[in-house]
Amino acid sequence: LARTASPRPALRGESRGTPAVPGGPDRAPHAPPSLGATREARAAPRSLDRIRDKVLHGKRLDREEGRFLLAEAPLLEVGAMANDVRFARIPDKVVTFVIDSNPNYTNVCVTDCQFCAFYRKPGDPEAWTLTVEEVLAKVESAAAQGATTVLLQGGHNPELPLDYYLSIVRETRQRFPQVTPHFFTASEIQTVGQVASLTVGDVLDRLWEAGQRTLPGGGAEVLSERVRKRIAPKKGGPAAWLEVHREAHRRGFKSTATMMYGHVEGVDDLLDHFDAIRELQDVFGGFTAFVPWSFKPGNTLLEKWIKRYKGPNAYLRMLAVARLYLDNFDHIQASWFSEGKHAGQIALHFGADDWGGTLFEENVHRAADYVNTITVDEIVTLIREAGFTPAQRATTYEILRTF
Repeated sequence: LARTASPRPALRGESRGTPAVPGGPDRAPHAPPSLGATREARAAPRSLDRIRDKVLHGKRLDREEGRFLLAEAPLLEVGAMANDVRFARIPDKVVTFVIDSNPNYTNVCVTDCQFCAFYRKPGDPEAWTLTVEEVLAKVESAAAQGATTVLLQGGHNPELPLDYYLSIVRETRQRFPQVTPHFFTASEIQTVGQVASLTVGDVLDRLWEAGQRTLPGGGAEVLSERVRKRIAPKKGGPAAWLEVHREAHRRGFKSTATMMYGHVEGVDDLLDHFDAIRELQDVFGGFTAFVPWSFKPGNTLLEKWIKRYKGPNAYLRMLAVARLYLDNFDHIQASWFSEGKHAGQIALHFGADDWGGTLFEENVHRAADYVNTITVDEIVTLIREAGFTPAQRATTYEILRTF
């Protein structure tokens, strides 16, 4: 995209034909650069050339190179490089999507995450929990709309027994065999284990026996001790999330790795996250995709400190750096839902190869006053407009049909 875009006016802080470094200082158009700025300008192309040579030859980037890409490198250069790597890994101009829904079974939660507008404490007048049959009615509704995946999540409700979760999985598999039960995040599985006095491995074994084979990657936020202590102290550190996915992958489950950025994290926190999931992927190869999205502050406890969410430039950089740094992840997902449909189209030129899902139902972002909807026909049109062939996929990325 960066190579084929039409000429445009220079951005503030850049000369014609020289991309600005996002977040860099503004400078008067004719002011001479400082000695430090001159050295940086000379160093940046050399750094980019070295990084480009490494990634196109399948070599792993180190932490300093990741820091440079996240904090200093020109966005369009990073995006173009990520696009090249995407096509080196996945040559076909195909962009996949999944027909899915994202219902919730309870908003009762005792974890008190600072970033969540969805949860209610036990006993709150607005608290609710669905019965097993009510959950299955939502699965049935999704299946009737053609969904092949249902991503089911909820709060950490200490009143729900193990059999509640197992019944939902078993009945979904029996009644709706065409639907993959993509149920329960790592922290939910930890809660189930605590309530049932079982280990994480025991809970995963029971879910496997009930018919579940994949897990959503939600609840990772940013896998940094500092960040998680600040925004979700009751969830435990990065090791808690990683343990569940490690044990799941050991048993043959597939899962996604996610990131919610744009709150209290710094560059080193983001690199901690990338390093953690890259190292786990080296061991089992159990992650199907990386899925980042930006924090939405509406109605959350963090809203008093963070008034707005990061814009599309930050999102595009995150996707592009993920494609370059996460060299053992096949798929990078463009989150049209959280960043907007046009940003989703651009993301397909910044390293992403997957559009995400239809999300017929979604309540967590809605609780933060952020609403976005889409149809299958619209997805097909948007992917084609971006220059790609749309293809419907399964939860684990097998192509089901091409449009």
